[in-house]
Amino acid sequence: MAPKEAVSIPNFATTQLSLLDAELQSELHETSSVLTNSTPTALFRAGLALPNLLLVSQRTGLGGKTVLELGPDPAVSSSADGDLPEHGLRAGDIVRVAEQPAGSAKKRETKALEDAGGRGVVTRVARNCVLVALDGEDEDAPGASGKRVWIVKLANDVTYKRMNLNMMKLQKMKSEEYSSFVRVLFGLTTPSPVEEISISPDAWVDPSLNESQKDAIRFALGSREIALIHGPPGTGKTHTLIELILQMLKQNLRVLVCGPSNISVDNIVERLAPHKIPIVRLGHPARLLPSVLNHSLDVLTQTSEAAAIVKDVRKEMDSKQASIRKTKSGRERRVVYGELKELRKEFREREKKCVGTLVGQSKVVLATLHGGGGFQLKDEKFDVVIIDEASQALEAQCWVPLLWTRAEKLILAGDHLQLPPTIKSSNSKSKPAKPKDVSGDIIQGMTLETTLFDRLLSIHGPDIKRMLTTQYRMHEKIMRFPSDELYEGKLVAAEAVKERLLKDLEYSVEETEDTIEPLVFWDTQGGEFPEKSEEEEDSVKGKLMGESKSNEMEAVLVKKHVQSLVDAGVKPEDIAVVTPYNAQVTFICSYTCMWIFWIRSIQHITLLAPEEGRGLNQLAALAESSAAALHIIFGM
Repeated sequence: MAPKEAVSIPNFATTQLSLLDAELQSELHETSSVLTNSTPTALFRAGLALPNLLLVSQRTGLGGKTVLELGPDPAVSSSADGDLPEHGLRAGDIVRVAEQPAGSAKKRETKALEDAGGRGVVTRVARNCVLVALDGEDEDAPGASGKRVWIVKLANDVTYKRMNLNMMKLQKMKSEEYSSFVRVLFGLTTPSPVEEISISPDAWVDPSLNESQKDAIRFALGSREIALIHGPPGTGKTHTLIELILQMLKQNLRVLVCGPSNISVDNIVERLAPHKIPIVRLGHPARLLPSVLNHSLDVLTQTSEAAAIVKDVRKEMDSKQASIRKTKSGRERRVVYGELKELRKEFREREKKCVGTLVGQSKVVLATLHGGGGFQLKDEKFDVVIIDEASQALEAQCWVPLLWTRAEKLILAGDHLQLPPTIKSSNSKSKPAKPKDVSGDIIQGMTLETTLFDRLLSIHGPDIKRMLTTQYRMHEKIMRFPSDELYEGKLVAAEAVKERLLKDLEYSVEETEDTIEPLVFWDTQGGEFPEKSEEEEDSVKGKLMGESKSNEMEAVLVKKHVQSLVDAGVKPEDIAVVTPYNAQVTFICSYTCMWIFWIRSIQHITLLAPEEGRGLNQLAALAESSAAALHIIFGM
């Protein structure tokens, strides 16, 4: 297929800036309006705030940041064990810690107190405390005076700022500054011919790779600028990427691996770790899986040989932090904060050297797309950037590591036939406004749902892509529908799963009409299964969550179906119920009086099909499970 018309880089950047602004404004409106127009009591009930806290301690974290440990005030706590009340805060949330207003405080008073506090990131949530790493260097940390404080969850605009900065950089780039790599990404030139790569049988790290996986790896190694690995669910995309990375290391290449989410990156870290290669995982430790923390920059700066240069300064800073609460006057505190300021400066200088050593010695660095533009990678050079789950990432996100590291080769892995990134704004229906003070025209019809994976395929055609065709998760009958409808019938079920049924589980399961069929459809269309639309009971939650739906009769069917599986011997932990609506989840849990949850080793799925017209893609996405059987209840 011949490449289609090239994309104007200034026009592309201008359009992206416009679309990103619309998306950010939509997200800010969704959360900020609630925060600024609600009382403290309403915010707490909505899970957006945690009140009645006292400063327990403070210490020094990565980057010299002050980390506050906040616990419940025993004077007002309802827990005899000192536990926190139920709340909606999670590690990684952007929050503000501030002196707590009265429960009856007016909105204006609440906003004034909120602005006076410190902004930061929740690093840990425990049963009896919350840890927050502050962004700034305020003289008085919230709560240092002994007064009661609260934590308020904020909208996160940090990622948008970084995407905007990169789009502005791209927009201002002169044509003579375009590298051959950038020109290929916008269709100004065609990709270079793919080099023929031969890998001997004993050179594969994992000899169990199937031929489509090996072909994708050889193709990616031989491509000079871009390569797309199309991995439908269950085809071993991550497995393939691990082998690809290891083969690149044999060629003495340095690799930056990114993904749109922390979980997508952590999954690769877990798979790479057993190979004992030098890797560093960038990112806030609060957002990482416990299993990858030993590879995180935060832990390595405290435990590695390079960490010795910062250890003594950190210890002295912690001592100063602890002494703050013992001061008796504001003057004494100011003296301590002055000493801390100087120590923090020295700490950052030493830590910068430590970080540079750790990152510089790593052949593989892993980060989210946002983290790929962090200060830790400034002036670092990588031979290849690999982006996993690329079909779930905004294109502007992908440009963060590409422009920051000045990469010259890109490998995208994902499935463009699954659901695109979640977009909250209505930019696909409205005409975007041109940002101020930028050149370039708006490209009509472009939306944020069009990913870099999609755009490169539309420009250069399928010759830049290789598809993985053997799937290892589904019975052949489950696979057949998404294969025929989405993947041109190219998927093939591996022998180990093609005839796997519930009755064949490793433990005893009775043969019934439910355990011998891999795929069952239940038609719930019609008046006997009325759907109920409802607003969240809490008005603040309602503003954030919007309308949700439930169907009582479908819940009855689910209960009956799950019970029949359990009666046949299927373990409850091997059963999951998937529904697109929170209201239905709540209804099923309360109706059945049992917990039904999602785990990685799912053997059976019951799906209440979505009423939003996206059933085809969502059905294919169910292949993310290790399903032996898939029973579907359709509510059309």
